[in-house]
Amino acid sequence: MNLSWSEIDDQAVIVSRALAMDAVQKVGNGHPGTAMALAPVAYTLFQRVMTHDPSDPEWLGRDRFVLSAGHSSLTLYIQLFLSGYGLELEDLKSFRTAGAKTPGHPEYGHTKGVEITTGPLGSGFSSAVGMAMAARYEMGLFDPQNSTKLFDHNIWVIASDGDLQEGISAEASSLAGTQELGNLKVIYDDNRISIEGDTHVAFTEDVSARYKAYGWNVIEVAAKNDGDVDREALEVAMNKAKSEVNKPTLIRLKTVIAWPAPKAQGTAESHGSALGNDEVAATKVALGLDPAESFIVPQEVLNHARQVKERAKILRKTWDERFAQWEKTNPNESALLKRLRSKALPNGWEAALPVFESGKDIATRAASGKVINEIAKVLPEFWGGSSDLAGSNNTSINGGKSFLPANSKMSDADPYGRIIHFGIREHAMGAILNGIALHGLSRSFGGTFLVFSDYMRGAVRLAALMNIPSTFVWTHDSIGLGEDGPTHQPVEHIASLRLIPNFSVIRPADANETSVAWREVVKRNQPAGFALSRQNLPVIDRTKCGSAEGVARGAYVICEAKDPQVILIATGSEVHIAIEAARLLNESKIATQVVSAPCLEWFEEQDAQYKESVLPAQVKARVSIEAGVGSGWHKYVGDNGEVVSLEHFGASASAGELFKEYGFTPENIVAAAKRSIARK
Repeated sequence: MNLSWSEIDDQAVIVSRALAMDAVQKVGNGHPGTAMALAPVAYTLFQRVMTHDPSDPEWLGRDRFVLSAGHSSLTLYIQLFLSGYGLELEDLKSFRTAGAKTPGHPEYGHTKGVEITTGPLGSGFSSAVGMAMAARYEMGLFDPQNSTKLFDHNIWVIASDGDLQEGISAEASSLAGTQELGNLKVIYDDNRISIEGDTHVAFTEDVSARYKAYGWNVIEVAAKNDGDVDREALEVAMNKAKSEVNKPTLIRLKTVIAWPAPKAQGTAESHGSALGNDEVAATKVALGLDPAESFIVPQEVLNHARQVKERAKILRKTWDERFAQWEKTNPNESALLKRLRSKALPNGWEAALPVFESGKDIATRAASGKVINEIAKVLPEFWGGSSDLAGSNNTSINGGKSFLPANSKMSDADPYGRIIHFGIREHAMGAILNGIALHGLSRSFGGTFLVFSDYMRGAVRLAALMNIPSTFVWTHDSIGLGEDGPTHQPVEHIASLRLIPNFSVIRPADANETSVAWREVVKRNQPAGFALSRQNLPVIDRTKCGSAEGVARGAYVICEAKDPQVILIATGSEVHIAIEAARLLNESKIATQVVSAPCLEWFEEQDAQYKESVLPAQVKARVSIEAGVGSGWHKYVGDNGEVVSLEHFGASASAGELFKEYGFTPENIVAAAKRSIARK
């Protein structure tokens, strides 16, 4: 909407700068400088450029805003307050205090209007790439010709010098250029200041040239002579960015941190410290405010800013009318959208999941690939790929075509394809999956080798923190991958991933456990990661062993014994070894029960009665078997138990040789069981 800029808008920017100072000064800590400098940027975005509706933060047609520079959370909070998202002045006064709606960094699900948890630099930027990809994929589901413009919206990002220094943003930016994500608009706050001072101590590259080389549209906006943001030039740049639909846009905006603080502007101290009472007072004088007053928001300023709600009503009226017409003329797509918005699954979708015959051997990575393809047949919202390892991870969708822009020269390119080629960019892949999940309507997955989960741990942690359904497919899960050797053999990784709160690690024992596990991951709609074998594993005969349905409860009795003397607890490729060990023990008249524990996190959710049925308290003799470090297993085996684990790195040799050399054999498990029994 073509709105004239008025003196009251100038006053709103001044108020925004003062609130940034006051909030940090009151609590005594925080990041005032960037929020002060960016006040006109954020105000222009929320009041004049972005399509959004403060009365409905979940509106389907909204633009998304990502504050990748999450330390400058006040940049966002102040605009949420002024626009009327539900934050009030008291929330700004309680900034960074316990229970406040205004925590130190924006937290998804905690504050209305916050689209993503940000703070780890580069992560928000990279997840915004995922949001932009998701928006395109969803357009393919509902309006592939984009004839209605209903599903055509932009992803706006404010990023800092620190964001652009992080490797993850380089990974994601490169992919965004390849994908020609014209709906991605990044405002780079080029203030040349970080905690250690002038960024030129470490960051001297030509950022504009780098992004042009990535295939981005780059617009440079200089600061005014006095150092303030050239707001008019910025708005022109924003509108140019909106008109660019074939490339992502980087607006390189020169700013002066903490402008117009007389002494603090342009300093590293203003990045992460309160300015101090004297400097706050002097800055208020420079802004034309009363230095004796704090948290002052004139009612006319607030009333003016909240008129954005009225403008949103006009936008919504037009959008809602077009949406109602679309629903009538597109009944199938409309039904799909309704289902996805309600987070429901089609009736009977589980019937598509494969059941594998016993008597055959199949790697759980291969079984996962078959399950993925069956899920894809019944869930059009399901898509994904890997970091250049699709053939090894089995993360491709047959006939799905490659998710690539329409003018790509690749033979199977489709802008709405279901196969994502992340390239060798594990960390960005994780963040992009998070962005896709946050966008809200589709479900995606991404694969790599388990050992490379280290590269993407930050993104995995954020998925868990936000409790979003990002699904990570990690294969080559142990020394069982063999000859590639210790650089590729994960040892500590499963235990380490289990340490992340609110994250489920699933290591299935065979193909049928893999199928049930995928079903549960889809149903649960929560963050999860698979650890899958490279090597073939026996498909367990379920007529002789417990049903794979037990996977849904995390751990279950796969081989039952009456009045067991010892319990063997195993995961993944070690379960069939435990079953063989139990056979030997039972032949020796030692009643042995075997528990398959594919997901300890799901097991911990069960009630005490179920846990007791799986791990009876009176059975003190227990052995855990997992081809990785034993950390965490003592909780389940107790003081009398034995942990058969791997407390060192592997070697380059065949899986069979390594399992034998390192004690993952039925005979060694039998010996461990007997030692545990002897301790009773």
